[in-house]
Amino acid sequence: MSSLSDFSWAGFALAALAGVVMIAAGVDPILVGVVVLVWVGSLMLAASRPPQVEANSASSSINAKAMREMLDLSGSPLMMTNRGKIEIANAEARRLLGEHIVGQDVRVAFRNPEAIELLTSDKGGSTIVQGLVRRRDIWRIGQQVISDRHAVIELLDQSSESDVSRAHSDFVANASHELRTPLASIIGYVETLVEDGEEVSPANRIRFHETILREANRMLALVNDLMSLSRIEAEKHDPPAQPLVLNELVEQAAKDGAGPDREARLRFDMQQNFTIRGDEQQIEQLVRNLVDNALKYGSQTESVTVALETARNDQVRMVVSDRGTGIEAEHLPHLTRRFYRTDPGRSRASGGTGLGLAIVKHIVERHRGRMTIESKIGEGTRVAIRFPLYDNGVGKVSENPEK
Repeated sequence: MSSLSDFSWAGFALAALAGVVMIAAGVDPILVGVVVLVWVGSLMLAASRPPQVEANSASSSINAKAMREMLDLSGSPLMMTNRGKIEIANAEARRLLGEHIVGQDVRVAFRNPEAIELLTSDKGGSTIVQGLVRRRDIWRIGQQVISDRHAVIELLDQSSESDVSRAHSDFVANASHELRTPLASIIGYVETLVEDGEEVSPANRIRFHETILREANRMLALVNDLMSLSRIEAEKHDPPAQPLVLNELVEQAAKDGAGPDREARLRFDMQQNFTIRGDEQQIEQLVRNLVDNALKYGSQTESVTVALETARNDQVRMVVSDRGTGIEAEHLPHLTRRFYRTDPGRSRASGGTGLGLAIVKHIVERHRGRMTIESKIGEGTRVAIRFPLYDNGVGKVSENPEK
């Protein structure tokens, strides 16, 4: 809508004068009226202006309170800077870097060359830094510029991803080494038999064949354990649902793990019948591994005890204990790591793959159990595993279990 104060009256007078001149010249009055009307209309459009919106400094500027509330909703460390100083930091950022970071210059708060280079620039981007809080931490720092004064900084912890990648690399390297060792032995003996077969005595030929068979069996055991560990890890978040009676299963699995030559060394102590939610094959494997370890590394003249007993909080405790030389305390926290051995030479000589206790640990985790390993030098080792008891999901000792 036009305003009278902005209307060009001089232009209107000129349009009227032009109309009079055109009529005097004999132009059709209707045509003159149309020309004058269009002329006046154009003057009115030129005079009209769109309504001006006054800038509201309160709404157009960064609202610190609203920004603080928004950043606090995130579970990741977030900060907002104002001309290079940290103006707002959410709870996660303050917990990570300290309450004192609010008001600090980003160069003081971070003290990392890569981070400072990013955060002092006027452009967005990201970078990876190590040792931001702890020496081996790995963080991805991202910056998003939101105005000529303000920027938002986000920190993403990538330490766990790096740990997984490192563990995967270590696992592949260890598995490759464990497979390469018997394979190299097999190749060496086979080459000798192929190249110098006629010169090898019958006794040596038999010894070579026995070595090849032993190393091949060692490789097969390792591959079987690797496949077993892979299957168990794939199912670790899917707990068993079927009821499983432990007593007869544990006793038979222990005898299978001992074999006919070592079965006489087993001793059983079963207080009563116990039922858990369990995977029968995995519990059998768990018992076989524990019994085999106890018989293999314990004293060859002493017995190994396998016990089932009531534990607190509606649980059953399975205990496998030997009487042997024991394990030094520094090794105990690492025994369930893949390929960890306290005595590598002795373990390989006895046919161990270094994966037995790692498999046991993952089976226990899938069954929502707990495992503890205790050992004293000169006395022996005791492995105790607790499982929740089964009673329609509540947990109870089964007095008359169904087989």
